[in-house]
This record gives sequence, C-alpha cells and structure tokens, in this order.
Amino acid sequence: MLNRREFLQILATASAAGMSLPAFASSDAKAGALYDIPKFGNVSLLHFTDCHAQLLPIYFREPSVNIGLGDARGRAPHLVGEHLLKAFGVKPGSAEAHAFTYLDFEAAARTYGKVGGFAHLSTLVKRMKASRPGALLLDGGDTWQGSATALWTNAQDMVDACKLLGVDVMTAHWEFTYGEKRVQEIIEKDLKGHIDFVAQNVRTTDFEDPVFPSHVIKQINGVPVAIIGQAFPYTPIANPRYMVANWSFGIRDEDLQKVVDEVRGKGAQVVVVLSHNGMDVDIKMASRVTGVDAIMGGHTHDGVPQPVMVKNAKGTTLVTNAGSNGKFLGVLDFDVKNGKVADFRYRLLPVFSNLLPADKEMQAYIDKVRSPFKAKLEETLAITEGLLYRRGNFNGTFDQLILDAMMEVKGAEIGFSPGFRWGTSILGGQAITREHVMDQTAITYPYTTLTDMSGEMIKTVLEDVCDNLFNPDPYYQQGGDMVRVGGLEYTCDPMADMGKRIVDMRLNGKPIDAKKTYKVAGWAPVAEGAKGEPIWEVVETWLKAKKTVSPRKANLPRLVGMDGNPGMA
Repeated sequence: MLNRREFLQILATASAAGMSLPAFASSDAKAGALYDIPKFGNVSLLHFTDCHAQLLPIYFREPSVNIGLGDARGRAPHLVGEHLLKAFGVKPGSAEAHAFTYLDFEAAARTYGKVGGFAHLSTLVKRMKASRPGALLLDGGDTWQGSATALWTNAQDMVDACKLLGVDVMTAHWEFTYGEKRVQEIIEKDLKGHIDFVAQNVRTTDFEDPVFPSHVIKQINGVPVAIIGQAFPYTPIANPRYMVANWSFGIRDEDLQKVVDEVRGKGAQVVVVLSHNGMDVDIKMASRVTGVDAIMGGHTHDGVPQPVMVKNAKGTTLVTNAGSNGKFLGVLDFDVKNGKVADFRYRLLPVFSNLLPADKEMQAYIDKVRSPFKAKLEETLAITEGLLYRRGNFNGTFDQLILDAMMEVKGAEIGFSPGFRWGTSILGGQAITREHVMDQTAITYPYTTLTDMSGEMIKTVLEDVCDNLFNPDPYYQQGGDMVRVGGLEYTCDPMADMGKRIVDMRLNGKPIDAKKTYKVAGWAPVAEGAKGEPIWEVVETWLKAKKTVSPRKANLPRLVGMDGNPGMA
C-alpha cells in the first residue's frame, strides 16, 4: 500500500515526466489529501455503481436540470450547481466542485482532466482496502452495459474486469438486457466463488420463487454484515419484457422487511441494502422498511457527497448514491459497538485519472481486451465544434445530435430519443469517434423506427414519460429522464396532474393537430419483433456526411412553475 508520502512522490515523478497533472495537483501540497482519508471504525464498505462499462477515463458533465417536486424539492439529489455546493459545503472552483456539478464544465474539464477508468479506480480501491482491512467492494449494477466492447463481447470484458477489480457483491439492472440465459451463464461460470449476485426482489413468473439469493452475510473484522440486493424494480417496463420473460420484478417492501428481519435473526450487526432503485425510491423505502443501517443506491446517477438521513419507525437509515461512469467511489465506515452501529463516516471520492496512477495489472487487462477493437473504436467520424453531453431532465446536446441525425436520415418530422442517463461527454474541438457514438447507443435492442403517429398519440407518449419523471409518488417513478424530442416544441408544467402536464405542442410554429398524422422517428423499441437499422449506423452515416458538427442547441420545453427550483441552473 502506498502511504501518503509515496503517493505524493509518484505524483511529482509523473509531473516531471510530462504527465498531464492539473493545477491543483502540481501547486497544492495537499494534493494527495483528497484520497488520504483516516480510517474510522471497524466495518468499511466501498461502493461504485452505474459505471456503464466505461473501462477508460472519460469526461462526464453532471446535470444542470434535476428537478425535485414536493418533499423532494431542495433535497438531494435534486440540487444542481451552486445549490449543491452550498448544501454540502463544497468550495466553489475546486476539483470537487467540478466533480459534483456542471459549473464551468469545459474549462474545468480541461484543467482537471478526465475522470474514472478502471485502472485508476483499481488503484483507489486497493488504497482504500489496504487502509481498511476486510473492506467489501459493492457493485450497484449497470456495469455490463454502455460501451462498444461490452456489447461486442457480450458483457465478458466487464465481467472479467470486475473480478480483477475485486468486487465482492453486486446487484443489477441493465445486465438483464443480455437476457436470462446470458445472466445465468455469467453467474454460474464467471461469478461463482468470486462475486455474490444478490437480488431479493426478482421472482419467477410462475410460482414466485426467488431467482437469485436475496442476501449474503460477510464477516468484517469479526462483525457479521448483511448485504441485501435490490435489483431495478421496473426492468420489464423500462426495458424489453421478452428479455426477462420468466422473471418478475418490483419493489417488494414487505419481502425486503422479512429479509432484514431474517438476517438480524441470524446475527447480522450491520444491514445494508445494495440497491438499484434510484435515490428517490430509496428514500421512500428507507422510511418504510426498518432495521436497515444504509441503502447504497444507484440507477439515477446522482453523485451526492453525503448521505440523506431518513427516519423510520425504529431508527434512521442512511441513503447514498454514488454517481456514474466510474467517476466516484463511495467509502462508508461504520463503528460497530455492542452489536450495533454506533457511528459512521462517509466520503464520495471523485476518481481523477490525473491524480491516481493507473494500476498496472488492470491497465494491462484493459489494453488486452480492447486490442482487437482498437482501430474500429478510434475511427474519427466527425469533429464537434461544441460540447456534447447527455444528462439533464429534458435534453442534452449529444441527445440533440442523435435526434438531428435520426430525423434527417429517416426523413421524419419529429424525433423521439429515450431519456437514458448513461453516456459520456465530448469537449468542443474533439473528434467524435465510433467509441463515442457507441457510448450513447450500445444496447441490445438498438433498432430505429419511423412511425405514423397522430397528434393525440404524441401527446399521450409525452404525458406518460413525464408522469414517470414527475409523479409525486417515487414508487411510480422509473428513474429515467424525459424523452428527448426533436422538431416538436411544447410547454411542460411538472406540477400539473397526470395527463395535463404537456400543453401547447407545436411543429414549425403551428399547433399540433390531435387528429393529424405525423412521421416520427425513434429508437430502442421495447416491443418484441421490432426491426430497423441500429441507431449507431444512422448516427455514423450522418456524422460522416457532416464531417464537422456545429454546436448543438438542445430543444427544451418551456417550463411552468419552476422558478427558483434548486434543481435548475
């Protein structure tokens, strides 16, 4: 294990060798202090989630729109920009401010460099495990999907990377889009004896039998610690049902309570739910289920510096969310005394690739697994003149690019693109490579469609997705963002009742006629039997024809009643 002095020596050596180190590393004597966290207590859990198969360091812009309504207004994760910095006491203009917010993104990204990358994450994991004997590494899911190499290797590159990283326990969501057979094959052939795959809320559709173990109990420094898995409850709705035809999902509060009581009865002194619910769902669950010390969550990609403390009938539960794309590592330290948690410490550590030397073993693996695809991945398709990113409740500039490409190539008046939260960012002036396109589109159901839709149906689609995002009950939210819309302009009132949030829809300045038919392009259909060119082929065709892409202006709705909301820039 590197001590702090050795770590700083490596940084100095790297700097002298010409490694791109940001100003905060080269000029600040406390550069290593970001990762120099004193050990606390006797039980430690490390957590990453939603890396979306990103093995290499990337740029990733946090959202400038993440609206919270009702009880969620003004509460994490619905804080952006300065609101987040103020709430958590993060210094403006600092490296951590860059990690947690969108503020001055391009300038800060050029200063602080890329984030994530499994080789750099591995260095940090090893550093934390060495200082915290017995620490477990938890993987919150959305690990096997999101990159070209994950898709082309049928998830194998990520499965082997996670074993090498030292993952102890995992749960899942997008993993299921490889299909039941492949998931079971990986568990039996690759994970067995290495990684515990847990999901208490997945049952068979015929007899409601458990498909996976609900939990695992691990000994950490003599303390029994239970990790309960909570897979994404809406998988058959958000993704194709036919891929998990024999499995049912759901939140299953009552079943979770039974598992918590069971593990407590077995002597567990710490109980943690490894969740892929999404943070708002986790907060509600924490208020209803008792006996849980912490919910370490994912799905909604929220990089939240400190836990939300949720009171329930028998105590308090910590709710965390550890961002996405390999950008963060959560470190939760418990002090367990007399059979229960007495105190805790939590840090969400940004993974700055310029500050963390690449782990040699992991880097060698990454180079090897990517080698057959390297030339194809790195092919330049076009140059972007402006920043391209995805995250945000309503649209992102990379989403806009996909919409523009799809509408032009398919000959559509209107375009719909899913509100996926995964996808990396590209700075202005950078080449758009095939890998970048795949970072936005690499799914197992990538088909593009061109459909005749009535104005009435268009409104219905928008209303349904909007309710998923803004339903006042988190248990009716599925964690994605609003469908991205091209060509069509509309007004949205998030506070309105279901069916009344979308008004004033216009195409080329003219009101949408409910009875008129429009040509609508889309992709990622969840219905079985869908056909069409893969979305990446459509985008590639368009980019190669353009060669240079002008800055994209995201098509955003006019919002009503959102003035002053701290979830908006």
